[in-house]
Amino acid sequence: MTGPARILLADDHALVRRGVRLILDAEPDLTVVAEAADGSEAVAQAREQDVDLAILDIAMPRRTGLQAARELARIRPDLRTLMLTMYDNEQYFFEALRAGASGYVLKSVADRDLVEACRSALRDEPFIYPGVETTLIRSYLDRARRGDPLPARPITEREEEILKLVAEGHTSKEIGDLLVISAKTVERHRANLLQKLGLRDRLELTRYAIRAGLIEP
Repeated sequence: MTGPARILLADDHALVRRGVRLILDAEPDLTVVAEAADGSEAVAQAREQDVDLAILDIAMPRRTGLQAARELARIRPDLRTLMLTMYDNEQYFFEALRAGASGYVLKSVADRDLVEACRSALRDEPFIYPGVETTLIRSYLDRARRGDPLPARPITEREEEILKLVAEGHTSKEIGDLLVISAKTVERHRANLLQKLGLRDRLELTRYAIRAGLIEP
């Protein structure tokens, strides 16, 4: 690679983006060349821009960082991704790995860990933030010993998209327009979600979406 690595930074908080950009642009081998305020914009930017690494916040509007990472793995398999999050959560960590991410960095220690995480990702090496390795490895080994699978995704990617948009307050017609499906199909997915998750209404779906990190409280 000639010149500094080109980075796409996606976070819905402009202040966070500014802080992270200051950290990265201070390094001679890293430079932020594109920014996005949500997951959909991040995917669009990655299609248009020549970038080597995408840093994605997990909880963003329209499309989460995990949803964006899955899409980027499909359309830009050469692009490395890192997840940036406020949540120290084992489930998110496994979801990030499943989505093809090279690592998972906590915002609270981004000033300490992010540069190293970027360099690891660009070398095609995984980055696990300090302190989590022992817990995760023990948890993984315990599961393997018991013959249990890794934590399962309770809902499909399409159901996750619809759940997020319902929780954000969109109507069935608006969701249908955004996802290019009929309002009736949206209603069917919504009914399936309620049944599958054992929930009763939009309020409970919204609470579930917050707990799952699809939207911020």
